[in-house]
Amino acid sequence: MAAGMKDVASLAGVAVGTVSNVLNHPGLVRPQTRARVEAAMEQLGFIPNGSARQLRAGRSRCLGLVVLDITNPFFTEVARGVEDYAQAAGYAVILCNSDEAEDKERRYLRVLEEQRVRGVLITPVRGSAAALKRMRDRGTPVVLLDRPGTAGQCSVAVDDRTGGEIAVAHLLGLGHRRIALVNGPVTIRQCADRRRGAYRAVVKAGLDPARVLAEVTVRAMNARAGAAACHELLAGGTPPTAAFCTNDLLALGLIRGLSQAGMRVPGDLAVVGYDDIDFAADSAVPLTSVRQPKYQLGWAAAELLLDEADRLAEHKHRRLVFTPELIVRASSGQARAGRGGLAAPGAPVAAG
Repeated sequence: MAAGMKDVASLAGVAVGTVSNVLNHPGLVRPQTRARVEAAMEQLGFIPNGSARQLRAGRSRCLGLVVLDITNPFFTEVARGVEDYAQAAGYAVILCNSDEAEDKERRYLRVLEEQRVRGVLITPVRGSAAALKRMRDRGTPVVLLDRPGTAGQCSVAVDDRTGGEIAVAHLLGLGHRRIALVNGPVTIRQCADRRRGAYRAVVKAGLDPARVLAEVTVRAMNARAGAAACHELLAGGTPPTAAFCTNDLLALGLIRGLSQAGMRVPGDLAVVGYDDIDFAADSAVPLTSVRQPKYQLGWAAAELLLDEADRLAEHKHRRLVFTPELIVRASSGQARAGRGGLAAPGAPVAAG
């Protein structure tokens, strides 16, 4: 049986209240007495009941982090940024994976509230706005992660329209005039914005998007979907000479599918991805990709959340928008470094 406070008090020769003060108000206990109680805790292997202490204090030392798909390396790096900031501030992070399912996300949010987390960072499933507002109204701060917010809440996002634009502008600059746009459902905000950016690049070049862009829509944003898209991409009457995939997993899957079909990248088809995950530089054909400042996204979101939680009276809601950059590698057929003339990552623009 685990040792309790009475056992510690008995061994140290003090009252139970003194043990409580050592745990919660150590400054009230004489150093010699505190040392004796701490020695008794160590000898007995006593573990304080953190949940009970949190309930009494009305606050937790944990943050909730709800992401769409933790198997996507983008969210892994975002989570690392959240964790590093939280750990430095003395907090732990509870990671929840919604799998883009509203019911699963709803259950996690309920559990996090029950655990009295200090606040919640979330990349929400579509249709979550009302539930998140109710959570904020009940006193739990919420920061939107990888989503632009509205006035009255904090958010951290990336300018995905610019990201889509610099990806396609790069391919146009290399002379490509038939470009496949491999994209997920446009009901996903990032997919819609990256698509808008791709169209904007073509229009700015004085070309007709209907002639230049051949859209291939997939249901899932993963490597398997990218490989499957290869068949549709090659089945048309006028095959593309390049492809812009709206995330790196799609791009890496497409490259695998092209290889299985006996095609060379970039010789037969140039490929550009999005996110610049770790695997991008280390793939068989190093992948040109639009880099998002993933770690900085997580760090900045956690900073905003704890500022709101700990300094509510002084806190001002902020909507941060980071600028992406193009990282050019072998897959697009040109090995020069470039940023598309944009600001370096880690320098967000405050939207409000």
